[in-house]
Amino acid sequence: MHKHKPKRGITLAIAVLTLASAAFVSAQRFRGFFFQNEPPPTELVVARWKYTAWGKFGGTGWSHNYPSSDQHFAQVVSEATNINVKNVSYRIVELGSPEVFNYPFAVVSEPGELALTEAEVRNLREYIDRGGFVVMDDFDGARDLATLQRDLHRAFPDRDLVRLSIDHKIFHTFFDIDALNVTSPYLVDGEPIFYALMNKDGNVGVIACYNNDLENFWDYIDRGEYPLKPSIEAFRLGIDFVIYAMTH
Repeated sequence: MHKHKPKRGITLAIAVLTLASAAFVSAQRFRGFFFQNEPPPTELVVARWKYTAWGKFGGTGWSHNYPSSDQHFAQVVSEATNINVKNVSYRIVELGSPEVFNYPFAVVSEPGELALTEAEVRNLREYIDRGGFVVMDDFDGARDLATLQRDLHRAFPDRDLVRLSIDHKIFHTFFDIDALNVTSPYLVDGEPIFYALMNKDGNVGVIACYNNDLENFWDYIDRGEYPLKPSIEAFRLGIDFVIYAMTH
């Protein structure tokens, strides 16, 4: 097992990213164009799941904040930890394909749009019970939550989402998160809640960031549009999720 210790503070990591990545991002940000990235064989490659969807974004919610949030998050993980990862360590992966099992850490954007096929439901269940970990982020409101619960129940009829409290170990794997009142980057109708769905071994397999949008903070860190404190907290949470996934 790797011992992941900070190489430097997260504030410094974000400062480095903000100051040094602008040229890279300006060359690589293609909003609305879903080009496939070919990541290097690093220790961590973040899979962005492309799933069957139907909803308020016309089925494109899976791509929100791609690719700059993926780039920024991987860059900060590389700066703040000893994990072998580069800012290009990400890939779009079809949930219904066998490729999904090649990447044990995944991100799902806008899970309130889920309309999974039977093949995707089967892969989701197998992925989680084989030890995979998924961050489901960027959804808010009762309708989005009900949609997520519906498709999770199709894959896991024997399990329900459970609300996590601040004392859960997932919030203390690398950084000690001291409160879960994370500020949303935009107005939502309700408080931020972190839900979990457990795998067959009782570890968190899905963490659902309800009434929140960590990826927005990851995406816009180079623009200076959001306050620094919640932006840092979004990266701290993401890194805790990565370390938990790699050690449980």
